[in-house]
Amino acid sequence: MRVGYARTSTTEQQAGLEAQQRDLLAIGCERIFIEQVSSVAQRQQLDDALQFVREGDTLTVTRLDRLARSTTDLLKIIERLDQRKVALQILDFGGSFVDTKSPSGKLMLTMFGAMAQFERELMLQRQREGIEKAKAAGRYTGRQPTARRRAGEVLKLRQAGLGAVQIASQLGIGRASVYRILAGAN
Repeated sequence: MRVGYARTSTTEQQAGLEAQQRDLLAIGCERIFIEQVSSVAQRQQLDDALQFVREGDTLTVTRLDRLARSTTDLLKIIERLDQRKVALQILDFGGSFVDTKSPSGKLMLTMFGAMAQFERELMLQRQREGIEKAKAAGRYTGRQPTARRRAGEVLKLRQAGLGAVQIASQLGIGRASVYRILAGAN
């Protein structure tokens, strides 16, 4: 059985998710696990897909970055698949198709995974340097707190008798933020 896995980091990337689903269906995936979550978060659908596959199955993804967050993560996923005798296919691997059923496919995947992690680390380093430069110039203040700006609304709703969970739901902010605001008001 060919099993697909599709992921985007945010819900705003709907077109990208639909494109992945289309490509996975076109290649013949009978079951597709889908999620919209950052690669650094818990990826429940990936875990479910890895539990679902059986010996002889193939797990298919459209691109490597949809599957793994680092070389270490990739190698762990491949090891889990190998233990279950499941192949991994990547449809767009720098313009070519990769299948871990072959030794050369495994080698290519490991090498490119290492290069992708290297590039990500370089990007993060450049990002940190840019932030430091902007801070030194007084142009970077960081992300503005969103929930704290709504402290007045939180306190009014609390005085009206609503609980923290209800307040968070009504205002569209995190429950922890509501508790923080309420604790700061005491």
